[in-house]
Amino acid sequence: MESGNMTVIQAMIQQAWETRREFRPEIWFSVPGARHYDNPYYSNRPFSFANLSVTGKACACRCAHCEGALLQTMIGATSPQAMRRVVDKLLEKGCRGILVSGGGNSDGEVPLQPFVEAMGYAKQMGLKVLVHGGLIRRETAAMLKKAGVDQVLMDVIGNEGTIREVCHLNRKPDDYLQSMLYCRDAGLNIAPHIVIGLHFGQIRGERRALEMIKQADPETIVLVILTPACGTAMAGIQPPSIDEAARIMGTARILNPATPITLGCARPPGKYKRRAEIIAIDCGVNGIAYPDETTVDYARSKGLKTVFSEECCSLLGRRWSNYSGR
Repeated sequence: MESGNMTVIQAMIQQAWETRREFRPEIWFSVPGARHYDNPYYSNRPFSFANLSVTGKACACRCAHCEGALLQTMIGATSPQAMRRVVDKLLEKGCRGILVSGGGNSDGEVPLQPFVEAMGYAKQMGLKVLVHGGLIRRETAAMLKKAGVDQVLMDVIGNEGTIREVCHLNRKPDDYLQSMLYCRDAGLNIAPHIVIGLHFGQIRGERRALEMIKQADPETIVLVILTPACGTAMAGIQPPSIDEAARIMGTARILNPATPITLGCARPPGKYKRRAEIIAIDCGVNGIAYPDETTVDYARSKGLKTVFSEECCSLLGRRWSNYSGR
């Protein structure tokens, strides 16, 4: 990379870090029990937070980077009665919260409405309930609010070509903005996600996605990095470079100086993971999911107090509610 470009990136990262100084000097590390985490700093408990799929392993979208692979790791709850039974079993294991998701239909929506009462039951039993539901209709948002859902997560895509070629949907970026606004207007807390490099490892539409998200007043912004599942159409695709990821992270921080930002669960493993986490701290994120041990050390070297939580990283935003700009 040319030194001039490197200087531009370094200047952006510095600006992002200075913006982050408006928050308290601490960083939250999210380690929910859906994935095992154990190092000298923290060990999580299995089932402290669980992921449920209302469609089981079925997905009509078959997005090119996933093709339903993520559903394989979730607990199937394909009827309201089954969801209640799963909730009861999870409570016996000390579960504190659930993320309800599933495969999308041909419109990019997860069939959530039949499960609203079961989600309400989970809330009554004391669980936090998060929903990752694809595109959301106005009536669905109202039903989720009535059920007491704590937060709605959704992937936000800012490029029509990516929506068509990766997600196989005949939708537009404005449909994602409208879904966020439906949730906001219903009084729901939202945590939009951006997959950096979703277009086969290329940066397309991420900036537009950030601009749309800013309009929706989210509780938390979650950034993840393209990590194609094995055996998918994207298997072997190179992820965006660390510098490209840094541009999006830094832009997110600068555009949203008062909104908590986290680096979520998905990013390529190994050296890339460690580098991405370090640069995320430099770009001013407020939280990281499943950090490497060296990342914890680095955060402390930057003067940040480190706090572990077994909740989803999207919930960490409410930890910053006393920030003067919110």
